[in-house]
Amino acid sequence: MLKVGITGGIGSGKTTVCKIFELLGIPVFYADQAAKELMQHDEGLKLKLREKFGTDTYHPDGSINRIYLANIVFKDEAQLEALNAIVHPAVFSAFDQWLSKQSAQYVVKEAALLFESGSHQLCDFNVLVQAPEEIRIERVMKRDQITKEQVMGRIAQQMSDEEKSKLADHLLMNDEKELLIPQILNLHLKLLAGDLPK
Repeated sequence: MLKVGITGGIGSGKTTVCKIFELLGIPVFYADQAAKELMQHDEGLKLKLREKFGTDTYHPDGSINRIYLANIVFKDEAQLEALNAIVHPAVFSAFDQWLSKQSAQYVVKEAALLFESGSHQLCDFNVLVQAPEEIRIERVMKRDQITKEQVMGRIAQQMSDEEKSKLADHLLMNDEKELLIPQILNLHLKLLAGDLPK
């Protein structure tokens, strides 16, 4: 079974792309969503996070203290790497379990940190969703109700599209000019045929 990784910078529209693949009957594993669920419900993972970042990582009711954790990891790259080193293996394992239950000709793994986490190496084919920065900023400001400066800060923390495009096997342009659905349908048909475009 072909494993297709899909990524893109914040506001690029990778979730929109994945929803279209789902409409085409392709199973999608959302790595970021899985990470949130594991951090909330996996007791082994919760224990490791408490040991690394302190008991305040979780509220007394057992729910994750996102503000506390964000204040630690987004100000210190080493701490962010430490968090990823704990969470990524759990997500990889969850993906393997999910994969064993699938029977489609190919599956999609959507991950914001596909290249940064190294999980692109576990996929057979990797797709980068791109959009001009000004469009991405506008989308995220509207979606998350945050300022331009806050969006720029998040973009600065991610690997650049230029770096990502060197690692990607295929690019999808989501710039509100080029039609997105025909690009996805074209890729879908090639993936079904096992004809991997380069």
